[in-house]
Amino acid sequence: MTTTGGGTVGCFRLGVNYWPARTAMRWWTDFDPGEVGADFDRISSAGFDSVRIFLTWEDFQPTPDAASTEALERLVAVADLADEAGLDLMPTFFTGHMSGVNWIPGWALASTPPMPGSRFRVVSAGSVLDRDLRSWFIDPGMMEAQAVLVGDVAAALAGHPGLWAWDLGNENSNCAVPPDRTAGLAWLERMTAAIRRADRSSAITIGLHMEDLEQDRNLGPAEAATVCDFLTMHGYPIYARWASGPTDEHLLGFLTEVTRWLGGGADVLFSEFGLPTSPAGHAAPEASEASESMLVEERAAADYTDRSLTELRRAGATGAMLWCANDYVSDIWGAPPLDEAAHERSFGLWRADGSPKPSVGRIQSHRSVAVIAAPADLGWIDIEPAEFYEGGSSQLDRLYRRYSEQVFSET
Repeated sequence: MTTTGGGTVGCFRLGVNYWPARTAMRWWTDFDPGEVGADFDRISSAGFDSVRIFLTWEDFQPTPDAASTEALERLVAVADLADEAGLDLMPTFFTGHMSGVNWIPGWALASTPPMPGSRFRVVSAGSVLDRDLRSWFIDPGMMEAQAVLVGDVAAALAGHPGLWAWDLGNENSNCAVPPDRTAGLAWLERMTAAIRRADRSSAITIGLHMEDLEQDRNLGPAEAATVCDFLTMHGYPIYARWASGPTDEHLLGFLTEVTRWLGGGADVLFSEFGLPTSPAGHAAPEASEASESMLVEERAAADYTDRSLTELRRAGATGAMLWCANDYVSDIWGAPPLDEAAHERSFGLWRADGSPKPSVGRIQSHRSVAVIAAPADLGWIDIEPAEFYEGGSSQLDRLYRRYSEQVFSET
C-alpha cells in the first residue's frame, strides 16, 4: 500500500468511482455483496487498480453519536471484496453532495429553509426537503458528530489490506463553505486527527472540484495541502463554459497544474473525470434539452478517455479515476437525482446491463505506466498564488487561454 496518489511507487494509478447500476446512491440499504463482487471483478479485469466509494452519510450515521454497526459491517465486506479483486479502496466521507443532490441525515439539517438561490435539492429519509444544512465548520455539534463518524469508520477498516486512502468528502463546498480559512483548516485538522487516532498509515485526501478554483471557498488546494497526503481534483469540460468543448482533455491537465501550483507542489490525483454518453444517433430517453446537450456519442467519449489519461500523465498527475463505473437501470430514473439530471444516468464505463462501452477497451494501454515528473515551465502563470482568487472565475478562464497558447502551441 502506498501513501501517495500513485498505484505503486512511481506508477500512474488507474481508478474508477463506483455506484452499482441497480441501486445507485441507495446501495448501502439495498446491499448485495454478490453484485458488488461481480462489479469489482469486472473493474479489475478491465485494468483498473483502485475504486473510490461513497459513504452515504444518512446510512453510515443515522444518529450523531455513533456510526451504524450494520453499515460498518457492510463496508468491511466491500473492502474484503476489493482486496479479493486486487483493488485498492478509497472510501469517501460525508456524502453529502452527489450528482446534483445533497443527501443529508435529518439531524444535520437546520430548522430554516435554504437560502434563496440554493442550487441543490436536499434529500433526507427518502424525501426532498425544503431545509437548510447546519454548518459543518462553525456548528460544534456538527463537528463533533463528524469526528465521531470518521473515527468509527477508520477504526473499522484500520489495517485492512484493501484500504488505500481516505477521502474527507465529495465536493464539500456544494454543501457548506467555511466562513474563513482558519475555520477550514481547523475542520481539516480535526477530521484528520480523528482518523489518525485509529489509522496511522493510510493516506488522507479531500475531494476538491473545479468550482473550488473558480471561487474562493476558503478550503482549496493551499489549505488541503497543509493536512492531506496528496491533493485531488475533479473536472468536467461539459461544466466549464471556458473549455473549448465537451471533449477538451487539455482542461484536465490545466486543472492538475493549477491545483499543484496552489498546493505548493503537492502530488495531485485527478479523482473525477468523464462524460455522459448516448449510443450513436440516439438521445437519452426522457432527457431534457439541457441534459441531452451534454451527451457525447460513446466512441467519441472513448477517444476523450484515451486522450485525457495521456494528458493527465503529461501534466504530472499521479493517477486518474473515471466517473464512473456504471450507467443506472431505468427503474430508478424516477427518483433523485436521476429524475431531474438525466445526463447522470449514463456516465458509466459499463452500460446498465453490464456490457462495456468502447472506453473500457482504452484502459489497458494506460496500465502500469510510470508517473511523469510535473512540468517545470509554468511561464503561463503570471500571478502569485495569493492573487489567484481576485478575478473569480474569470481568472481561471484567462489563465486557461494563456496555458493553451503556451503549452499547446509547442506540441
